[in-house]
Amino acid sequence: MPSAVLIANPSASQFTGGGFRRVKSILERVYDLETEWPIDPAETRAATERAAGRECDVVFAMGGDGVAHHVANGLVGTRTALGIIPVGTTNVLSRILGIPQKAVRAAEAAITWEPRPTRTVMVEADTDRGSLVRHATFSLGFGFDADVVESAETRPFAKTRFGMLHYATTAVSRLVSTWRSEKPHLRMTCDGERFDAVVALTQVHDPYTYFGPFPLHLAADAPEGVATLAGNDLGIVKSAEIVSRAALRFSHRKGTGVRLFTDYREIRIEADPMTPFQADGEMLGHASLATITPIEGALLVVRPHDDV
Repeated sequence: MPSAVLIANPSASQFTGGGFRRVKSILERVYDLETEWPIDPAETRAATERAAGRECDVVFAMGGDGVAHHVANGLVGTRTALGIIPVGTTNVLSRILGIPQKAVRAAEAAITWEPRPTRTVMVEADTDRGSLVRHATFSLGFGFDADVVESAETRPFAKTRFGMLHYATTAVSRLVSTWRSEKPHLRMTCDGERFDAVVALTQVHDPYTYFGPFPLHLAADAPEGVATLAGNDLGIVKSAEIVSRAALRFSHRKGTGVRLFTDYREIRIEADPMTPFQADGEMLGHASLATITPIEGALLVVRPHDDV
């Protein structure tokens, strides 16, 4: 019988004791299952690394995108797969990968799926907290995008109660109050090309979204790999144009202060002053220098699709 660990976050917005017991009983049909109840990201990472160290087959993350992110970072480069049981607010990664949004349905589906290699984006950064290496499973953001995440996290009750609406209203508030007049402070270098920006958004898989079932496409045609969209102006009109084109899946016009990078090996970002950055909705601090590297097949994920 294959082995698995179920890491549960009871503070996730949709977590219930009854749901946990049903998920556990379903997984136990197939797996020799252990459970872990870490109280913070460090304990989550430690429990994950212990499971991978003894070559456990799967570590299931029962929580929101934060728990999935920390479990994934403990599994990158190992033969232990990530399983996702979504009980968070928006559950972006599970939506992208085609995993059912109800915990019991996700568990029932998971016991029929095989682990599949899945891309991540690695970010190596010099930050106000020291050097950092982290993998993003669905999104990476520098500048405005990360500032919205940081601001939204200061009101956890609103995040839990209003979900995507909370992120949307926070984005508008931060744009109007600060970012519409921000000057470019990110020097981006990719394949010899330079671009100065105030925001850089990276989608690991198509589409990119924090807004639940409402996707944003950074590219009109779904890219085969990672895509990074950078903008050097976040005025009200320009921001509305960027969002509307992403929502309607229109191409971004050349010469309008927007640059789309696809099919690249590496992007280097120099920030002066330091800029906030996030991965999968988790604030990582403020960076002065960062390198973004797509890595195909870095993580095994129990999922239905084989095209991401």
